[in-house]
Amino acid sequence: MKIVVNLLMFLIRFLPTCGRQPSDQRYTQSNLPEGAVARLGKGSVGPVQYSPDGTRLAVVSSVGIWLYGTATYEEIALFTGHTDWIGTVAFSPDGKTVASGSLDKTVRLWDVVEGVHKQTLTGHTDRIHGVTFSPDGTTLASGGGDKMVRLWDVETGEPKGTLTGHTRDIVGVSFSPDGKTAASGSFDETVQLWDIKTGEPKGTLAGHTETVYGVAFSPDGTTLASSGGDNTVRLWDTETWEPKRTLTGHTDKVYSVVFSPDGLVLASGSADRTVRLWDGEIWEPKRTLTGHTDTVTSVVFSPDGVTLASVSYDNTVRLWDIETGEQKGELTGHTEAVCSVAFSPDGTTLATGSWDKTVRLWDPKTAVHKDTLVGHTDWVKGVAFSPDGRTLASGSLDGTVLLWQVD
Repeated sequence: MKIVVNLLMFLIRFLPTCGRQPSDQRYTQSNLPEGAVARLGKGSVGPVQYSPDGTRLAVVSSVGIWLYGTATYEEIALFTGHTDWIGTVAFSPDGKTVASGSLDKTVRLWDVVEGVHKQTLTGHTDRIHGVTFSPDGTTLASGGGDKMVRLWDVETGEPKGTLTGHTRDIVGVSFSPDGKTAASGSFDETVQLWDIKTGEPKGTLAGHTETVYGVAFSPDGTTLASSGGDNTVRLWDTETWEPKRTLTGHTDKVYSVVFSPDGLVLASGSADRTVRLWDGEIWEPKRTLTGHTDTVTSVVFSPDGVTLASVSYDNTVRLWDIETGEQKGELTGHTEAVCSVAFSPDGTTLATGSWDKTVRLWDPKTAVHKDTLVGHTDWVKGVAFSPDGRTLASGSLDGTVLLWQVD
């Protein structure tokens, strides 16, 4: 999941999906809309991350990283020190450390318990696009504009190695489920593989002829999927790193790729306005989901894996039955492009954020509109549920994150 988040933050910044650079806004606690628990931000808002246990919320803003306790959503700490925009943030698996990467070319580690700065990791010579922790939390990987992946010892802050090989900006870095391999995708049209223990390259996955936009490991770790601007999804065997299959059919850039929770279905969303489903065992096309009338920017599976939601520039969210490929519902009501979508942990609610400045809640089984959350004064770029599903956070270019009591 970490790579998904890192790539999402990168795509928001560099792809024409839902973005413009946020303008500076002043924080205010007054005039909360009905139903909002609190307004967070205190500066232009960037990525938002819940801690693994759901007790902390990190909000990136133009003045630093605000850390909130989710019991009361009162401020616990403000992490300041970066001298340029913070583009990526991640919690360690145990939730005790936050890592942040910035355009100032540094990675910083923050102690969540004490609310203080721990380490500044220097060495990158260009902006940092992505940070991610290894599954055991002992190693941090960072990648960016200097074409290098750097590995860091989380405990000491000391460098553990530098992974070189890319010739252009690195989009993001992902650890395999067992933590032994790192994969990185880049503007140089390749995926690079690295042995985490030795720091040695394991191989270069070449085949894409345009930027690699998405990288995802299957849940069992046996397959790596990459999607690119060459209109293809490519599958790689993680045992031999030989190509398994090139999935063709899309007629425009493939921006999003995701495995179902059980790994039996791969979904891809494209600028060709379609979603394609692929059989995760034989890698044959299962079906093409058509209906959107503009670029599909994101696809996401429900927690139980039976429903796929897709969002598009056409202002709609469409729900699809994975078994039959039939459209289960079309969520209309947004008056401008839909930027983001999220299922609640129990799968009973779907939240969507839009350029129309609203968040809408839907019943994904009946496709019935449940509520419209009004309060933002600019585009809603991201929505996320807390792990217990009781709180929804929405981030906007108006410089705030609004927290909503879902029930």
